[in-house]
Amino acid sequence: MSDPLTPPEPRASELIGQALGSAARRAGLDPATDASTGDVVWRAMGGWRGIVESVLPGLVFVLVYTLTYDARSGVGDLGWSLGLSVGIAAVFTIVRLLGRSAPTAALGGLIAAAAAAGLALLTGRGEDNFVLGFITNGAYGTAFLVSALIGWPLIGLAAGWLTGDATGWRRDRRKRRVFFWLSIAWAGLFAARLVVQLPFYFAGDVTALGTLKIAMGLPLFAPLVAVTWLACRALYARRAEVGTDSDQTAAE
Repeated sequence: MSDPLTPPEPRASELIGQALGSAARRAGLDPATDASTGDVVWRAMGGWRGIVESVLPGLVFVLVYTLTYDARSGVGDLGWSLGLSVGIAAVFTIVRLLGRSAPTAALGGLIAAAAAAGLALLTGRGEDNFVLGFITNGAYGTAFLVSALIGWPLIGLAAGWLTGDATGWRRDRRKRRVFFWLSIAWAGLFAARLVVQLPFYFAGDVTALGTLKIAMGLPLFAPLVAVTWLACRALYARRAEVGTDSDQTAAE
């Protein structure tokens, strides 16, 4: 019989944890594996293909826009820069579909690139190609921050589902503290992107904005993935070792 004084754990946490854990496992982020940190980060980025699919469309947009920039009008050729960028994302998606590999990453990139390009073409402002990215960073950052502050950090929900711990980690002060700070770190990453990039958006500096988006993408994502994976693996490796010791003691 449950304690009437103890509030039930929200079932939403299980659904969120399952969704986050499944996504993390597909990305190769499973603290139960014995893979090296480098292998885990490499899989999370999608290998060379994932890196190229993530970086190349944005890089082409920046290069073409900068090369076609007209100092008198103060704008670059939006048609060519956006068309080539979205076209490259479309090629990546088609290649994945033909190769019968999971097209999720490329398809997501294509949809995002097309939507951002549509907004920029609608307004005629190159900097508006980055608006959806700002919205995404704001949403992710808010989700990580709020989840940490209310005591249900998203990192903990994902790790709990991956390791079969469910919400048991909330009874462990050490785990709660680690998951709290990891979630705060992820919130800080998304907030940093907004703080650094928004001034260039308002200044209309498309070249600087595009360059910063690339520089603050995978180069910041990869180290934080490594730290998150190492921290989670350390927490649950410790539990596994304790369990093994207990089993040996019982056998003796």
